[in-house]
Amino acid sequence: MSTSSSADQDEPPADSGRESDRAMSQSDSGSGENSLDCLPNCITRCPLTPSLSPQKRTTSQSKTEPPLLRTNKRTIYTAGRPPWYNVTGTTFKEAFVIGLCGGSASGKTTVANKIIEALDVPWVVLLSMDSFYKVLNKDAQELAARNEYNFDHPDAFDFELLVSVLRKLKKGKSIKVPVYNFTTHCRRKEWKTVYGANVVIFEGILAFANKELLKLLDMKVFVDTDSDIRLIRRLKRDVSQRGRDINGIIKQYNKFVKPAFEQYIEPTVPLADIVVPRGGDNFVALDLIVQHVHSQLEKREINVRSALASAHQGQPLPETLSVLKSTPQVRGMHTIIRNKETNRDEFIFYSKRLMRLLIEHALSFLPLKPVSVETPQGGVYDGMWLSGKRITGVSILRAGETMEQALTAVCKDIRLGKILIQTNHDTGEPELHYLRLPKDISEDYVILMDSTVSTGAAALMAVRVLLDHDVPENKIFLLSLLMAEMGVHSVAYAFPKVRIITTAVDKEVNEHFHIIPGIGNFGDRYFGTDAPSDWCESDDGMDF
Repeated sequence: MSTSSSADQDEPPADSGRESDRAMSQSDSGSGENSLDCLPNCITRCPLTPSLSPQKRTTSQSKTEPPLLRTNKRTIYTAGRPPWYNVTGTTFKEAFVIGLCGGSASGKTTVANKIIEALDVPWVVLLSMDSFYKVLNKDAQELAARNEYNFDHPDAFDFELLVSVLRKLKKGKSIKVPVYNFTTHCRRKEWKTVYGANVVIFEGILAFANKELLKLLDMKVFVDTDSDIRLIRRLKRDVSQRGRDINGIIKQYNKFVKPAFEQYIEPTVPLADIVVPRGGDNFVALDLIVQHVHSQLEKREINVRSALASAHQGQPLPETLSVLKSTPQVRGMHTIIRNKETNRDEFIFYSKRLMRLLIEHALSFLPLKPVSVETPQGGVYDGMWLSGKRITGVSILRAGETMEQALTAVCKDIRLGKILIQTNHDTGEPELHYLRLPKDISEDYVILMDSTVSTGAAALMAVRVLLDHDVPENKIFLLSLLMAEMGVHSVAYAFPKVRIITTAVDKEVNEHFHIIPGIGNFGDRYFGTDAPSDWCESDDGMDF
Protein backbone atom coordinates (compact mmCIF):
# COMPACT_ATOMS: atom_id res chain seq x y z
CA MET A 1 0.00 0.00 0.00
CA SER A 2 2.79 2.37 0.58
CA THR A 3 6.48 2.97 0.81
CA SER A 4 8.74 3.94 3.64
CA SER A 5 12.35 4.70 4.37
CA SER A 6 14.30 3.59 7.38
CA ALA A 7 13.01 6.62 9.24
CA ASP A 8 9.34 6.67 8.42
CA GLN A 9 6.31 4.47 7.96
CA ASP A 10 4.55 5.79 4.88
CA GLU A 11 1.04 4.42 4.79
CA PRO A 12 -1.43 5.78 2.23
CA PRO A 13 -3.76 2.86 2.65
CA ALA A 14 -6.85 3.62 0.69
CA ASP A 15 -6.28 6.10 -2.05
CA SER A 16 -2.58 6.61 -2.51
CA GLY A 17 -1.81 4.42 -5.48
CA ARG A 18 -3.47 1.38 -4.02
CA GLU A 19 -3.15 -1.53 -6.46
CA SER A 20 -5.15 -4.75 -6.49
CA ASP A 21 -2.19 -6.71 -7.87
CA ARG A 22 0.16 -6.12 -4.95
CA ALA A 23 1.61 -9.46 -3.82
CA MET A 24 2.36 -9.04 -0.14
CA SER A 25 -0.23 -6.61 1.15
CA GLN A 26 -2.63 -3.87 0.27
CA SER A 27 -1.36 -1.82 3.21
CA ASP A 28 2.30 -2.63 3.56
CA SER A 29 5.23 -0.31 3.92
CA GLY A 30 8.28 -1.09 1.86
CA SER A 31 11.43 0.86 1.17
CA GLY A 32 11.54 4.03 -0.85
CA GLU A 33 11.34 7.78 -0.64
CA ASN A 34 8.93 9.34 1.82
CA SER A 35 6.91 12.16 0.39
CA LEU A 36 3.34 13.24 -0.15
CA ASP A 37 3.75 12.62 -3.87
CA CYS A 38 1.90 9.35 -3.32
CA LEU A 39 -1.28 11.23 -2.46
CA PRO A 40 -3.98 10.79 -5.12
CA ASN A 41 -4.29 13.24 -7.98
CA CYS A 42 -7.63 14.46 -6.66
CA ILE A 43 -5.95 15.76 -3.49
CA THR A 44 -3.60 18.71 -3.74
CA ARG A 45 -1.03 19.45 -1.09
CA CYS A 46 -0.90 23.16 -0.39
CA PRO A 47 2.46 24.70 0.54
CA LEU A 48 3.05 25.71 4.13
CA THR A 49 4.16 29.16 2.99
CA PRO A 50 1.30 30.43 0.81
CA SER A 51 1.39 33.02 -1.89
CA LEU A 52 0.80 36.45 -0.43
CA SER A 53 -1.62 37.55 -3.10
CA PRO A 54 -5.09 37.78 -1.56
CA GLN A 55 -6.66 38.34 -4.98
CA LYS A 56 -5.66 34.92 -6.30
CA ARG A 57 -8.08 32.33 -4.98
CA THR A 58 -8.73 28.80 -6.13
CA THR A 59 -11.44 26.26 -5.41
CA SER A 60 -11.14 23.49 -2.86
CA GLN A 61 -11.25 19.91 -4.07
CA SER A 62 -14.56 18.72 -5.50
CA LYS A 63 -16.73 16.03 -3.95
CA THR A 64 -17.46 14.42 -7.33
CA GLU A 65 -14.28 12.35 -7.59
CA PRO A 66 -15.02 8.65 -8.22
CA PRO A 67 -14.24 6.26 -5.36
CA LEU A 68 -11.92 4.22 -7.56
CA LEU A 69 -10.01 4.51 -10.81
CA ARG A 70 -9.56 1.55 -13.15
CA THR A 71 -6.97 0.91 -15.84
CA ASN A 72 -6.36 -2.22 -17.88
CA LYS A 73 -3.64 -3.26 -15.41
CA ARG A 74 -4.70 -2.11 -11.96
CA THR A 75 -7.35 -0.63 -9.70
CA ILE A 76 -6.49 2.50 -7.70
CA TYR A 77 -8.81 3.29 -4.78
CA THR A 78 -9.59 6.88 -3.81
CA ALA A 79 -12.02 6.06 -1.01
CA GLY A 80 -11.04 6.37 2.63
CA ARG A 81 -11.41 4.11 5.63
CA PRO A 82 -14.58 4.81 7.66
CA PRO A 83 -14.52 4.69 11.49
CA TRP A 84 -13.60 1.30 12.94
CA TYR A 85 -14.28 2.37 16.55
CA ASN A 86 -17.22 3.73 18.57
CA VAL A 87 -17.65 7.01 20.46
CA THR A 88 -15.65 5.60 23.36
CA GLY A 89 -12.65 5.27 21.05
CA THR A 90 -12.71 1.48 21.38
CA THR A 91 -12.31 -0.70 18.30
CA PHE A 92 -15.89 -1.64 17.44
CA LYS A 93 -15.44 -3.89 14.45
CA GLU A 94 -12.64 -6.30 13.74
CA ALA A 95 -11.34 -6.91 10.26
CA PHE A 96 -13.09 -9.67 8.32
CA VAL A 97 -10.49 -12.40 7.74
CA ILE A 98 -10.69 -14.79 4.77
CA GLY A 99 -8.42 -17.82 4.93
CA LEU A 100 -7.29 -19.30 1.61
CA CYS A 101 -5.81 -22.80 1.79
CA GLY A 102 -4.59 -25.09 -1.00
CA GLY A 103 -1.64 -27.00 -2.32
CA SER A 104 1.55 -25.35 -3.51
CA ALA A 105 0.94 -23.35 -6.74
CA SER A 106 -2.81 -24.04 -6.60
CA GLY A 107 -3.57 -20.39 -7.44
CA LYS A 108 -4.31 -19.03 -3.96
CA THR A 109 -2.71 -15.65 -4.67
CA THR A 110 -4.59 -15.39 -7.98
CA VAL A 111 -7.88 -16.11 -6.20
CA ALA A 112 -7.00 -13.55 -3.52
CA ASN A 113 -6.27 -10.82 -6.07
CA LYS A 114 -9.48 -11.54 -7.96
CA ILE A 115 -11.47 -11.32 -4.72
CA ILE A 116 -9.80 -7.98 -3.97
CA GLU A 117 -10.64 -6.66 -7.43
CA ALA A 118 -14.25 -7.89 -7.26
CA LEU A 119 -14.81 -6.47 -3.76
CA ASP A 120 -14.23 -2.92 -5.03
CA VAL A 121 -13.45 -1.72 -1.52
CA PRO A 122 -10.26 -0.15 -0.16
CA TRP A 123 -8.30 -1.27 2.84
CA VAL A 124 -7.93 -4.93 1.90
CA VAL A 125 -4.76 -6.62 3.14
CA LEU A 126 -3.27 -9.67 1.44
CA LEU A 127 -1.10 -11.59 3.89
CA SER A 128 0.96 -14.55 2.70
CA MET A 129 2.00 -17.47 4.87
CA ASP A 130 5.26 -17.56 2.91
CA SER A 131 6.40 -14.54 4.94
CA PHE A 132 6.45 -16.65 8.10
CA TYR A 133 8.97 -19.34 7.31
CA LYS A 134 11.36 -19.90 10.18
CA VAL A 135 14.90 -18.56 9.95
CA LEU A 136 17.14 -21.52 9.09
CA ASN A 137 20.30 -22.27 11.01
CA LYS A 138 23.51 -23.17 9.20
CA ASP A 139 22.76 -26.90 9.00
CA ALA A 140 19.22 -26.31 7.75
CA GLN A 141 20.49 -23.85 5.13
CA GLU A 142 22.88 -26.49 3.82
CA LEU A 143 19.99 -28.92 3.55
CA ALA A 144 17.90 -26.29 1.74
CA ALA A 145 20.75 -25.66 -0.73
CA ARG A 146 20.65 -29.37 -1.62
CA ASN A 147 16.81 -29.36 -1.77
CA GLU A 148 16.77 -31.61 1.28
CA TYR A 149 14.83 -29.29 3.60
CA ASN A 150 11.07 -29.77 3.94
CA PHE A 151 9.45 -26.34 3.50
CA ASP A 152 5.99 -27.94 3.35
CA HIS A 153 6.03 -29.38 6.87
CA PRO A 154 4.23 -27.49 9.67
CA ASP A 155 7.53 -27.25 11.57
CA ALA A 156 8.92 -25.02 8.78
CA PHE A 157 6.56 -22.17 9.76
CA ASP A 158 6.67 -19.79 12.70
CA PHE A 159 3.04 -20.25 13.75
CA GLU A 160 3.54 -18.37 17.01
CA LEU A 161 4.57 -15.20 15.17
CA LEU A 162 1.92 -15.74 12.49
CA VAL A 163 -0.94 -16.05 14.97
CA SER A 164 0.28 -13.01 16.92
CA VAL A 165 0.53 -10.86 13.78
CA LEU A 166 -2.85 -11.91 12.38
CA ARG A 167 -4.56 -11.43 15.74
CA LYS A 168 -3.24 -7.85 16.01
CA LEU A 169 -4.13 -7.08 12.39
CA LYS A 170 -7.67 -8.39 12.93
CA LYS A 171 -8.01 -6.03 15.91
CA GLY A 172 -6.96 -3.04 13.80
CA LYS A 173 -3.42 -2.65 15.12
CA SER A 174 -0.36 -1.68 13.12
CA ILE A 175 1.85 -4.73 12.66
CA LYS A 176 5.20 -5.66 11.12
CA VAL A 177 5.49 -8.62 8.77
CA PRO A 178 8.79 -10.39 8.06
CA VAL A 179 10.06 -10.51 4.48
CA TYR A 180 11.48 -13.92 3.63
CA ASN A 181 14.27 -14.32 1.07
CA PHE A 182 13.74 -17.63 -0.74
CA THR A 183 17.23 -17.58 -2.21
CA THR A 184 19.15 -17.20 1.06
CA HIS A 185 16.40 -18.74 3.24
CA CYS A 186 16.66 -15.83 5.70
CA ARG A 187 14.47 -12.94 6.75
CA ARG A 188 15.44 -9.54 5.48
CA LYS A 189 16.45 -6.88 7.96
CA GLU A 190 13.59 -4.53 7.07
CA TRP A 191 10.09 -5.85 7.81
CA LYS A 192 6.90 -4.64 6.14
CA THR A 193 4.59 -2.36 8.13
CA VAL A 194 0.90 -3.17 7.64
CA TYR A 195 -2.00 -1.17 9.04
CA GLY A 196 -5.66 -0.51 8.56
CA ALA A 197 -7.56 -3.51 7.24
CA ASN A 198 -11.30 -3.80 6.76
CA VAL A 199 -10.73 -7.16 5.08
CA VAL A 200 -7.70 -9.45 5.49
CA ILE A 201 -7.07 -12.21 2.96
CA PHE A 202 -4.65 -14.72 4.44
CA GLU A 203 -3.30 -17.38 2.09
CA GLY A 204 -0.98 -20.31 2.63
CA ILE A 205 -0.54 -24.03 2.10
CA LEU A 206 -1.14 -24.73 5.80
CA ALA A 207 -3.67 -21.98 6.49
CA PHE A 208 -6.00 -24.51 8.18
CA ALA A 209 -3.31 -26.52 9.99
CA ASN A 210 -3.23 -24.60 13.28
CA LYS A 211 -6.13 -24.48 15.76
CA GLU A 212 -5.34 -20.97 17.00
CA LEU A 213 -5.08 -19.76 13.41
CA LEU A 214 -8.45 -21.28 12.52
CA LYS A 215 -10.12 -19.27 15.32
CA LEU A 216 -9.09 -16.03 13.59
CA LEU A 217 -10.63 -16.95 10.21
CA ASP A 218 -14.16 -15.66 9.56
CA MET A 219 -14.39 -17.46 6.23
CA LYS A 220 -12.38 -20.48 5.09
CA VAL A 221 -11.84 -21.15 1.37
CA PHE A 222 -9.99 -24.13 -0.10
CA VAL A 223 -8.55 -23.69 -3.61
CA ASP A 224 -8.65 -27.09 -5.33
CA THR A 225 -6.39 -27.45 -8.39
CA ASP A 226 -5.24 -30.56 -10.26
CA SER A 227 -1.83 -31.81 -9.07
CA ASP A 228 -0.30 -31.82 -12.57
CA ILE A 229 -1.23 -28.18 -13.06
CA ARG A 230 0.24 -27.33 -9.66
CA LEU A 231 3.52 -29.05 -10.54
CA ILE A 232 3.84 -27.15 -13.83
CA ARG A 233 3.14 -23.83 -12.08
CA ARG A 234 5.66 -24.64 -9.35
CA LEU A 235 8.36 -25.40 -11.93
CA LYS A 236 7.80 -22.07 -13.68
CA ARG A 237 7.68 -20.08 -10.42
CA ASP A 238 10.70 -21.61 -8.71
CA VAL A 239 12.89 -21.29 -11.80
CA SER A 240 11.94 -17.71 -12.68
CA GLN A 241 11.35 -16.21 -9.22
CA ARG A 242 13.45 -18.25 -6.80
CA GLY A 243 16.48 -19.17 -8.91
CA ARG A 244 16.23 -22.94 -8.55
CA ASP A 245 17.09 -25.70 -11.02
CA ILE A 246 14.49 -28.05 -12.51
CA ASN A 247 15.99 -31.29 -11.19
CA GLY A 248 16.08 -29.89 -7.66
CA ILE A 249 12.48 -28.70 -7.91
CA ILE A 250 11.21 -32.10 -9.08
CA LYS A 251 13.24 -33.88 -6.40
CA GLN A 252 11.81 -31.59 -3.71
CA TYR A 253 8.28 -32.00 -5.07
CA ASN A 254 8.36 -35.79 -4.95
CA LYS A 255 10.11 -36.00 -1.60
CA PHE A 256 8.37 -33.23 0.34
CA VAL A 257 5.64 -31.28 -1.50
CA LYS A 258 3.42 -34.15 -2.65
CA PRO A 259 3.60 -36.13 0.64
CA ALA A 260 2.93 -32.97 2.66
CA PHE A 261 -0.16 -32.22 0.55
CA GLU A 262 -1.52 -35.69 1.16
CA GLN A 263 -0.71 -35.68 4.88
CA TYR A 264 -1.36 -32.09 6.04
CA ILE A 265 -3.25 -30.09 3.38
CA GLU A 266 -5.80 -32.35 1.69
CA PRO A 267 -7.24 -33.57 5.04
CA THR A 268 -8.22 -29.96 5.90
CA VAL A 269 -10.70 -29.70 3.00
CA PRO A 270 -13.70 -30.53 5.29
CA LEU A 271 -12.83 -27.44 7.38
CA ALA A 272 -13.49 -25.14 4.42
CA ASP A 273 -16.72 -23.15 4.11
CA ILE A 274 -16.26 -23.03 0.33
CA VAL A 275 -14.19 -25.23 -1.98
CA VAL A 276 -13.14 -23.48 -5.21
CA PRO A 277 -12.27 -25.87 -8.06
CA ARG A 278 -10.20 -24.42 -10.93
CA GLY A 279 -8.97 -21.52 -8.78
CA GLY A 280 -9.21 -18.04 -10.26
CA ASP A 281 -11.23 -19.25 -13.27
CA ASN A 282 -14.21 -20.19 -11.09
CA PHE A 283 -16.15 -16.94 -11.28
CA VAL A 284 -19.31 -18.41 -9.72
CA ALA A 285 -17.45 -19.32 -6.52
CA LEU A 286 -15.65 -15.98 -6.45
CA ASP A 287 -18.97 -14.15 -6.79
CA LEU A 288 -20.42 -16.07 -3.82
CA ILE A 289 -17.39 -15.17 -1.69
CA VAL A 290 -17.62 -11.49 -2.61
CA GLN A 291 -21.36 -11.33 -1.88
CA HIS A 292 -20.84 -12.84 1.56
CA VAL A 293 -18.02 -10.42 2.41
CA HIS A 294 -20.12 -7.43 1.34
CA SER A 295 -23.01 -8.58 3.54
CA GLN A 296 -20.68 -8.93 6.53
CA LEU A 297 -19.18 -5.46 5.99
CA GLU A 298 -22.64 -3.90 5.85
CA LYS A 299 -23.46 -5.37 9.25
CA ARG A 300 -20.36 -3.73 10.73
CA GLU A 301 -21.11 -0.15 9.67
CA ILE A 302 -21.10 2.42 12.47
CA ASN A 303 -22.20 6.06 12.70
CA VAL A 304 -19.80 8.07 14.85
CA ARG A 305 -20.40 11.70 13.96
CA SER A 306 -24.11 11.89 14.85
CA ALA A 307 -23.42 10.05 18.10
CA LEU A 308 -20.77 12.60 19.05
CA ALA A 309 -23.12 15.49 18.30
CA SER A 310 -25.70 14.25 20.80
CA ALA A 311 -23.32 13.21 23.57
CA HIS A 312 -21.79 14.96 26.61
CA GLN A 313 -24.13 17.96 26.57
CA GLY A 314 -24.07 20.16 29.67
CA GLN A 315 -21.07 18.46 31.27
CA PRO A 316 -18.20 20.42 32.86
CA LEU A 317 -15.00 20.73 30.86
CA PRO A 318 -12.50 17.96 31.63
CA GLU A 319 -9.38 18.40 33.75
CA THR A 320 -7.22 17.26 30.83
CA LEU A 321 -8.11 20.49 28.99
CA SER A 322 -5.69 23.41 29.17
CA VAL A 323 -6.64 26.75 27.61
CA LEU A 324 -3.99 29.37 26.95
CA LYS A 325 -4.46 32.32 29.30
CA SER A 326 -6.68 34.92 27.65
CA THR A 327 -4.38 37.93 27.92
CA PRO A 328 -5.17 41.16 26.06
CA GLN A 329 -2.63 40.08 23.43
CA VAL A 330 -4.33 36.71 22.92
CA ARG A 331 -7.81 38.25 22.75
CA GLY A 332 -6.52 40.83 20.29
CA MET A 333 -5.13 38.18 17.98
CA HIS A 334 -8.37 36.20 18.20
CA THR A 335 -10.30 39.34 17.31
CA ILE A 336 -8.22 39.73 14.16
CA ILE A 337 -8.37 36.14 12.90
CA ARG A 338 -12.08 35.75 13.73
CA ASN A 339 -13.02 38.94 11.87
CA LYS A 340 -14.40 37.99 8.44
CA GLU A 341 -13.04 41.26 7.02
CA THR A 342 -9.42 40.40 7.91
CA ASN A 343 -7.35 39.99 4.77
CA ARG A 344 -5.38 36.82 4.16
CA ASP A 345 -1.95 38.28 4.92
CA GLU A 346 -3.00 39.44 8.38
CA PHE A 347 -4.91 36.21 9.01
CA ILE A 348 -1.76 34.18 8.34
CA PHE A 349 0.49 36.49 10.38
CA TYR A 350 -1.63 36.48 13.55
CA SER A 351 -2.51 32.79 13.21
CA LYS A 352 1.21 32.00 13.23
CA ARG A 353 1.71 34.14 16.34
CA LEU A 354 -1.03 32.24 18.14
CA MET A 355 0.39 28.91 16.99
CA ARG A 356 3.78 29.78 18.44
CA LEU A 357 2.24 30.69 21.79
CA LEU A 358 0.17 27.49 21.73
CA ILE A 359 3.22 25.31 21.04
CA GLU A 360 5.25 26.96 23.80
CA HIS A 361 2.35 26.49 26.21
CA ALA A 362 1.98 22.82 25.23
CA LEU A 363 5.67 22.06 25.78
CA SER A 364 5.30 23.06 29.43
CA PHE A 365 3.19 19.90 29.96
CA LEU A 366 5.93 17.53 28.87
CA PRO A 367 7.45 15.60 31.78
CA LEU A 368 10.90 16.84 32.81
CA LYS A 369 13.60 15.40 35.02
CA PRO A 370 16.21 17.31 37.06
CA VAL A 371 19.69 17.56 35.60
CA SER A 372 22.83 19.46 36.56
CA VAL A 373 25.14 21.07 34.00
CA GLU A 374 28.44 22.88 34.30
CA THR A 375 28.46 26.49 33.14
CA PRO A 376 31.38 28.13 31.21
CA GLN A 377 32.43 29.80 34.48
CA GLY A 378 32.85 26.38 36.13
CA GLY A 379 29.71 26.64 38.22
CA VAL A 380 26.88 24.11 38.37
CA TYR A 381 23.35 24.90 37.23
CA ASP A 382 20.49 22.71 38.42
CA GLY A 383 18.06 22.57 35.52
CA MET A 384 15.50 20.34 33.81
CA TRP A 385 15.63 17.94 30.86
CA LEU A 386 12.97 16.12 28.83
CA SER A 387 12.05 12.88 30.55
CA GLY A 388 11.73 10.73 27.46
CA LYS A 389 13.37 9.76 24.22
CA ARG A 390 12.04 12.43 21.84
CA ILE A 391 9.06 14.43 20.56
CA THR A 392 7.20 13.79 17.30
CA GLY A 393 4.72 16.14 15.67
CA VAL A 394 1.77 14.76 13.69
CA SER A 395 -0.48 17.09 11.69
CA ILE A 396 -4.01 16.38 10.49
CA LEU A 397 -3.94 17.53 6.87
CA ARG A 398 -4.43 20.01 5.46
CA ALA A 399 -5.07 22.77 8.02
CA GLY A 400 -3.13 21.08 10.80
CA GLU A 401 -0.02 21.26 8.64
CA THR A 402 0.04 25.04 9.13
CA MET A 403 1.13 24.45 12.74
CA GLU A 404 4.27 22.52 11.80
CA GLN A 405 6.34 25.66 11.26
CA ALA A 406 5.71 26.86 14.81
CA LEU A 407 6.58 23.42 16.18
CA THR A 408 9.85 23.10 14.27
CA ALA A 409 10.80 26.64 15.30
CA VAL A 410 10.88 25.70 18.98
CA CYS A 411 11.74 21.97 18.81
CA LYS A 412 15.04 21.36 17.03
CA ASP A 413 15.27 18.33 14.71
CA ILE A 414 11.74 17.18 15.56
CA ARG A 415 10.29 14.36 13.50
CA LEU A 416 7.01 14.97 11.66
CA GLY A 417 4.16 12.74 10.57
CA LYS A 418 0.95 13.41 8.64
CA ILE A 419 -2.60 12.05 8.66
CA LEU A 420 -5.20 12.90 6.02
CA ILE A 421 -8.82 12.64 7.18
CA GLN A 422 -11.73 13.86 5.04
CA THR A 423 -15.52 13.82 5.22
CA ASN A 424 -17.47 11.31 3.18
CA HIS A 425 -20.19 13.55 1.78
CA ASP A 426 -22.63 10.67 1.33
CA THR A 427 -22.42 9.38 4.92
CA GLY A 428 -21.14 12.48 6.73
CA GLU A 429 -18.53 10.31 8.44
CA PRO A 430 -14.80 11.01 8.69
CA GLU A 431 -12.59 8.75 6.58
CA LEU A 432 -8.90 8.01 6.83
CA HIS A 433 -7.15 8.42 3.48
CA TYR A 434 -3.45 8.61 4.16
CA LEU A 435 -0.88 8.49 6.92
CA ARG A 436 2.87 8.80 7.21
CA LEU A 437 4.26 8.21 10.66
CA PRO A 438 7.91 8.17 11.76
CA LYS A 439 9.48 4.86 12.64
CA ASP A 440 9.17 3.71 16.26
CA ILE A 441 6.66 6.46 17.06
CA SER A 442 5.44 4.35 19.99
CA GLU A 443 8.51 5.49 21.94
CA ASP A 444 7.77 9.22 21.52
CA TYR A 445 5.69 11.98 23.01
CA VAL A 446 3.34 12.92 20.17
CA ILE A 447 2.01 16.43 19.54
CA LEU A 448 -1.11 15.99 17.38
CA MET A 449 -2.03 19.21 15.57
CA ASP A 450 -5.23 20.48 13.96
CA SER A 451 -6.33 24.06 13.45
CA THR A 452 -9.86 23.64 14.82
CA VAL A 453 -11.88 20.89 16.53
CA SER A 454 -15.67 20.98 16.31
CA THR A 455 -17.38 17.63 17.02
CA GLY A 456 -14.03 15.95 17.52
CA ALA A 457 -14.65 13.24 14.91
CA ALA A 458 -11.36 13.84 13.05
CA ALA A 459 -9.36 14.18 16.26
CA LEU A 460 -10.92 10.97 17.55
CA MET A 461 -9.86 9.11 14.41
CA ALA A 462 -6.34 10.54 14.52
CA VAL A 463 -5.86 9.55 18.17
CA ARG A 464 -7.18 6.06 17.40
CA VAL A 465 -4.58 5.76 14.61
CA LEU A 466 -1.79 6.69 17.04
CA LEU A 467 -3.05 4.17 19.59
CA ASP A 468 -3.15 1.51 16.89
CA HIS A 469 0.54 2.26 16.36
CA ASP A 470 1.14 1.60 20.07
CA VAL A 471 1.60 5.23 21.15
CA PRO A 472 0.61 5.35 24.85
CA GLU A 473 -2.52 7.44 25.41
CA ASN A 474 -0.88 9.57 28.11
CA LYS A 475 1.91 10.53 25.66
CA ILE A 476 -0.48 12.14 23.17
CA PHE A 477 -1.05 15.93 23.24
CA LEU A 478 -3.89 17.28 21.05
CA LEU A 479 -3.27 20.91 20.04
CA SER A 480 -5.75 23.19 18.28
CA LEU A 481 -6.13 26.94 17.86
CA LEU A 482 -9.87 26.75 18.50
CA MET A 483 -12.12 24.03 19.88
CA ALA A 484 -15.82 23.62 20.54
CA GLU A 485 -16.96 22.24 23.89
CA MET A 486 -18.50 19.32 22.03
CA GLY A 487 -15.14 18.35 20.56
CA VAL A 488 -13.37 18.69 23.89
CA HIS A 489 -15.88 16.37 25.57
CA SER A 490 -15.75 13.84 22.70
CA VAL A 491 -11.98 13.46 22.87
CA ALA A 492 -11.80 13.52 26.68
CA TYR A 493 -14.58 10.94 27.04
CA ALA A 494 -13.00 8.53 24.57
CA PHE A 495 -9.39 9.11 25.62
CA PRO A 496 -9.28 10.49 29.17
CA LYS A 497 -5.46 10.41 29.31
CA VAL A 498 -4.91 12.57 26.22
CA ARG A 499 -3.89 16.14 27.11
CA ILE A 500 -6.04 18.69 25.21
CA ILE A 501 -4.50 22.13 24.66
CA THR A 502 -6.02 25.12 22.85
CA THR A 503 -6.08 28.92 22.76
CA ALA A 504 -9.89 29.18 23.09
CA VAL A 505 -13.05 27.11 23.54
CA ASP A 506 -16.36 28.16 21.96
CA LYS A 507 -19.64 26.83 23.35
CA GLU A 508 -21.78 26.15 20.30
CA VAL A 509 -21.78 24.06 17.12
CA ASN A 510 -24.44 24.72 14.47
CA GLU A 511 -26.45 22.24 12.40
CA HIS A 512 -23.57 22.01 9.91
CA PHE A 513 -21.19 21.11 12.75
CA HIS A 514 -19.36 24.44 12.45
CA ILE A 515 -18.07 26.18 15.58
CA ILE A 516 -20.06 29.25 16.68
CA PRO A 517 -18.95 32.07 16.77
CA GLY A 518 -15.94 30.27 15.34
CA ILE A 519 -13.27 31.28 12.88
CA GLY A 520 -14.69 30.20 9.51
CA ASN A 521 -12.94 27.60 7.36
CA PHE A 522 -9.37 27.95 8.61
CA GLY A 523 -7.84 26.01 5.71
CA ASP A 524 -9.57 28.07 3.03
CA ARG A 525 -8.74 31.36 4.75
CA TYR A 526 -5.09 30.39 5.28
CA PHE A 527 -4.39 28.85 1.87
CA GLY A 528 -6.57 31.21 -0.14
CA THR A 529 -9.09 28.67 -1.41
CA ASP A 530 -12.87 28.80 -1.62
CA ALA A 531 -15.18 25.89 -0.89
CA PRO A 532 -18.15 25.58 -3.30
CA SER A 533 -21.29 27.05 -1.82
CA ASP A 534 -23.14 23.70 -1.98
CA TRP A 535 -20.33 21.79 -0.31
CA CYS A 536 -20.18 21.32 3.42
CA GLU A 537 -16.59 21.81 4.54
CA SER A 538 -14.62 18.82 5.73
CA ASP A 539 -12.00 18.73 8.43
CA ASP A 540 -10.03 21.43 6.64
CA GLY A 541 -10.13 23.88 9.47
CA MET A 542 -13.80 23.34 10.26
CA ASP A 543 -13.41 19.86 11.73
CA PHE A 544 -16.36 17.49 11.92
